[in-house]
Amino acid sequence: MTVLKEIPGIWFPVFFPLERKKRKGLDGAETKKKRTEEERKVRANDREYNEKFQYASNCIVTSKYNILTFLPVNLFEQFQEVANTYFLFLLILQLIPQISSLSWFTTIVPLALVLSITAVKDATDDYFRHKSDNQVNNRQSQVLIQGSLQNEKWMNVRVGDIIKLENNQFVAADLLLLSSSEPHGLCYIETAELDGETNMKVRQSVSVTAELGDPNNLATFDGEVVCEPPNNKLDRFSGTLYWRDKKYPLSNQNMLLRGCVLRNTEACYGLVIFAGPDTKLMQNSGRTKFKRTSIDRLMNTLVLWIFGFLVCMGVILAVGNAVWEREVGSLFQSYLPWDPPVDSFLFSAFLSFWSYVIILNTVVPISLYVSVEVIRLGHSYFINWDRQMFCSQCSTPAEARTTTLNEELGQVEYIFSDKTGTLTQNIMSFNKCSINGQTYGEVTDPLGAPPKRLDFTPFNPLGDPDFCFYDDKLLESVKVGDNHTHEFFRLLSLCHTVMSEEKSEGELLYKAQSPDEGALVTAARNFGFVFRSRTPGTITTTEMGRTVTYSLLAILDFNNIRKRMSVIVRNPEGRIRLYCKGADTVLLERLHSCNQELMSITSDHLNEYAADGLRTLALAYRDLSEEEWEAWSESHRFADKATDFREDRLAAAYDKIEQDMMLLGATAIEDKLQEGVPETIALLSLANIKIWVLTGDKQETAVNIGYSCKMLTDDMTEVFIISGNTVQSVRQELRRARERMIELSRARDGGKDEGLEGWVDKCFMGNGFREGDGPAAGRGGGKRFRCTPFPSAHSNFMESISGEFGLVMNGHSLAHALEADMEAEFVSTACACKAVICCRVTPLQKAQVVELIKNHKKAVTLAIGDGANDISMIKSAHIGVGISGQEGIQAVLSSDYSFAQFRFLQRLLLVHGRWSYLRMCRFLCYFFYKNFAFTMVHFWFGFFCGFSAQTVYDQFFITLYNIVYTSLPVLAMGIFDQDVPDQRSLEYPKLYEPGQLNLLFNKREFFICIAQGIYTSVVLFFVPYAVLSDATQSNGVPLADYQTFAVTTATALVIVVSVQITLDTGFWTVINHVFVWGSLGSYFTIMFALHSQTLFRIFPNQFHFVGSAQNTLLQPVVWLTIVLATAICIVPVLAFRFLKLDLKPQLSDTVRYTQLVLQKRRKPAGRSAGGAWRGVGSVSEGRLGARGGSRRSGYAFAHQEGFGELITSGKNMRLSSLGLASFASRHSSSWIDTLRRKKNPHTPPTTSGECSPAPSSISGSVPQLSNSSSVLGGSQETPIEEETVTAAAQNIQSVPASLTQTSSALAPPSEAAASQDSTQASGAATATAATARSHVRDPPGGWMCSLGSLQEALFGWKGIMARTSACNSPGPPSEAPQEE
Repeated sequence: MTVLKEIPGIWFPVFFPLERKKRKGLDGAETKKKRTEEERKVRANDREYNEKFQYASNCIVTSKYNILTFLPVNLFEQFQEVANTYFLFLLILQLIPQISSLSWFTTIVPLALVLSITAVKDATDDYFRHKSDNQVNNRQSQVLIQGSLQNEKWMNVRVGDIIKLENNQFVAADLLLLSSSEPHGLCYIETAELDGETNMKVRQSVSVTAELGDPNNLATFDGEVVCEPPNNKLDRFSGTLYWRDKKYPLSNQNMLLRGCVLRNTEACYGLVIFAGPDTKLMQNSGRTKFKRTSIDRLMNTLVLWIFGFLVCMGVILAVGNAVWEREVGSLFQSYLPWDPPVDSFLFSAFLSFWSYVIILNTVVPISLYVSVEVIRLGHSYFINWDRQMFCSQCSTPAEARTTTLNEELGQVEYIFSDKTGTLTQNIMSFNKCSINGQTYGEVTDPLGAPPKRLDFTPFNPLGDPDFCFYDDKLLESVKVGDNHTHEFFRLLSLCHTVMSEEKSEGELLYKAQSPDEGALVTAARNFGFVFRSRTPGTITTTEMGRTVTYSLLAILDFNNIRKRMSVIVRNPEGRIRLYCKGADTVLLERLHSCNQELMSITSDHLNEYAADGLRTLALAYRDLSEEEWEAWSESHRFADKATDFREDRLAAAYDKIEQDMMLLGATAIEDKLQEGVPETIALLSLANIKIWVLTGDKQETAVNIGYSCKMLTDDMTEVFIISGNTVQSVRQELRRARERMIELSRARDGGKDEGLEGWVDKCFMGNGFREGDGPAAGRGGGKRFRCTPFPSAHSNFMESISGEFGLVMNGHSLAHALEADMEAEFVSTACACKAVICCRVTPLQKAQVVELIKNHKKAVTLAIGDGANDISMIKSAHIGVGISGQEGIQAVLSSDYSFAQFRFLQRLLLVHGRWSYLRMCRFLCYFFYKNFAFTMVHFWFGFFCGFSAQTVYDQFFITLYNIVYTSLPVLAMGIFDQDVPDQRSLEYPKLYEPGQLNLLFNKREFFICIAQGIYTSVVLFFVPYAVLSDATQSNGVPLADYQTFAVTTATALVIVVSVQITLDTGFWTVINHVFVWGSLGSYFTIMFALHSQTLFRIFPNQFHFVGSAQNTLLQPVVWLTIVLATAICIVPVLAFRFLKLDLKPQLSDTVRYTQLVLQKRRKPAGRSAGGAWRGVGSVSEGRLGARGGSRRSGYAFAHQEGFGELITSGKNMRLSSLGLASFASRHSSSWIDTLRRKKNPHTPPTTSGECSPAPSSISGSVPQLSNSSSVLGGSQETPIEEETVTAAAQNIQSVPASLTQTSSALAPPSEAAASQDSTQASGAATATAATARSHVRDPPGGWMCSLGSLQEALFGWKGIMARTSACNSPGPPSEAPQEE
């Protein structure tokens, strides 16, 4: 039976009719109740006693509303939005007839629409939360009530109940394990929902309760547990069981936590200690936060500013009304008296103020918020529909689980990633080994034929059919009976803590706590040494077909300090031998002196394996005499029974026996990376995104994966490891790391930072900096700066130092680094590093690290993970991404976006995120522009209508302007617009940086937009006013009437904003054309209809001006006025944009232009299909290239200490073909560098040709003058072609040599090479190159129809390219003759 995954969450304030308890949200701390719980007391089978303490029930609530509370609570939440409250206020004003000159329906219709759409969305989301809650709360559990097992819903389980769990069932609450069907009270659990690990864990009951397996015995159990209060520490539990006048200590090994699944255990019984929100899983769920984008927050600020601007305009016009009524209006009182409520000019001004507030409110129309939601919904569907983010292996598409964060995907600066299951597949395979100086596993064929997988079936019928190995020399060595090889695999079959289950004869199932151990035992199994079974005192194996039973004398268990494990066994002949495996760093120093030569050879092999990114182990053994064993056994028993310093005594005993060992060899295991991980990380790094790995795994494993996925490289200047156990030691290590960075940076820059050391000495005081003048000079020049309080100045300075650094920090050190007085130290050091890896971190620490960066760096963060242990991190980050992998759906359910593989992250950010940010920014700029142009006409008209709050346009135009006439074109631009195609976004990651710097929509851009809108409104009012005031019709009748002026101004406005959006649109689709031209057509259609005789006959009181539109638009002078106003509005915009494009093009302009040039020069027949690029690999495709001389030991242990006692007591991708070079030419990225220097004053200016230094490993693959790069990956489907260039005489229009240089500099490497070749061969008839790859063609439209095309038509290419090539070339731009 398939059991649905549990859905964790946080409890919002919920008001149920039958349950009025209010619980505050959990923030990784214990639930706040009427009293603070200092310790928990639980008595078994005694609900009456336990209810006195008012412990939480096992019911969870993640929903926000119920039927009774939905409407008031939802409306209350919606009216907390500034804009909604603002429009409600306007609606109330419009209901007052003395104030409003507009009908109430102009506001209530859009307001009701917005509220309804949002309410339906919220109700739908909450319905699914209710559905999920019900699925979890209504699961059935067997509870022992009055001596018999009864089925109860999870929500009815109480603290103190004894429940029965069966195989493959979820644990309902945090339980104390009482008994199990397995021997010695053992049971096996899977904790993927807690710590992300899919391997088995072992738990054991207290010995005194292990025999209470019968419900009758358990019904009489009345033990009392006194333990710690609810907390979020998954790996710790302390308590005491009091029963029959004795007390028994309890630890985490006795606990089954909610979210675990019982595996390979028929049944077990447990006592409920923590229930519902008090469970450790829920305590780690973190607080659910309503996430808003930076653009949302900016919009709220701008709305307040606009409201203030509106009030100012209202005050100005009200003052004008008071002056006019007093000086001029008083002259007309005899026949134009004031309305009855008005009795003075001051009261008239007061009413005029509110009237103008209503009229001018369209500077921020409510349709803005509707349009934003529609655009975001469209972007979310694009993510859901993206076939390139669909995983065919698991049939899982990408999913946008929220519609509010899309544009923030284009602004990410920090990515926090889990390791296991996110970067790796969590699948281990035995790859290579070294035995007695001979290495096995490397298979090379001179002819290039693929290696053949070994078939173990004829040799060993007990072998695992899924095991893969290719080197037949190792199998032959086993067959011929080589003693060293046999001893090697004998060690692997004995020295482990794996459990075996034999379902049928020969069908073995290994239950390993670590995937590494499972891989090693499986390797021994296939090579003839089969581990069959174990008891607390024996291990049974089948060696070369012969059954052998060893006496298990002792297990010297693994821990993080020892980094090794050993077993002592006695074989059937009575010989005692110790077998040991562990990290080579600790094992090689414990070898006998006679092993020097073998140790040297094995060390070389270990270096080779580590260079390939494999997890290495060294193996050794030692023979023990009976006397040695007896003496050591006695000392071991003494240490084991010690009451003080037990761990230290045991470690000393272990160390004593693990000496003078004989080296057997080494193993190499591969933890396969997910497809495309190294390429994705490299690409995101080039986009200036910093990636931090936060993992619960051990340090060596995490570092190993860091090298495998190219986060850490041997080309890095230095990698710092912080492992202090005290606050002071961590602080010293962080400071030493910073000092070392500065020292290396100064040495790297060749003394440019002279005086820097003195600056640092003066600034470092206590935990941070003090103010003072320093003699340091920035790297970019001689500019001196002043030390500011820590961390701002120092943090910016540290980020600007040269060199690439890595930082590795373990969980204990991180706990100290996250303390309040250490945060600045940690942030300053970590943010100066290119890669940061934090190991052995708890779920809450992951969230704390994310919060730290959010608070100190004010940067957009993204967290990605696949397990329940990542939920806190996912919820804390601005954007949470869940990977639907092998570790359950907890992370997906808590995420904002989800997909199946890490490699899809590059497309989510660099394509969808960048496009969403670009579209939203263009949409907002245009929206504010068109509404200021529309509304400010009323302001100017106020000076000519006696400040009477008369509108220029009729109320139907005012109502329809934002709903019909201008809404659809801007929606189409906001949903479909692109600046460059998706392939180019991936090829040029530097295009992502404007979003990180928030360049496209900020306060400056906002003021530019409203300035343009105000300028347009001035033109639209005064040009028609000036022309029509003296104009006449052909029959001599004057045109200076109100309706003629209104129709002329409205028509000019609609045409101007339509022309403006055609200029702003960079990617034209059929929908864009239909919306733009359709909106223009709808304007004229509706306008003629509103002025028709038909509507006048039906509604004579509503439509007074019959035929005025037809009469006005038949006058040539009106059309000349409209054309003149349009030209005055648009020509300055065109001139400014062309000059900016020509003189200071942005990177996107240059990329668009370069690709357009290359397309023009392509012959249609020049494309040919090429194969997809693949990583180069031998047996294991895509492994990391060799790295000589650096060893990383990823020893094969991932379980916690203590399993040995339980038994005795009862990746990688090769990047050699990956082209990574800098992406921006100097002229096109200098504007970004300038802004970065403004943001961080100590950032040096980018030198020519060094915009983005490429990794040295591929430096030879990029043309010398090229400042661009292309990242080739199988997932990107990027067209990279080399061109077929005909001679100049055959071209319709020749291309200057300077153009070719620029194309070389900006095109991807293959295109750049072809472009340079064609320049050199200008006199030849044809220069042809082979096609590298062609999968997806550029869209035929898009940027081809943008300003780049207009510039070609108006100015030609020479102007921009001469300047562009001059910036790219080291010498003067070359000139080529042009053919006329």
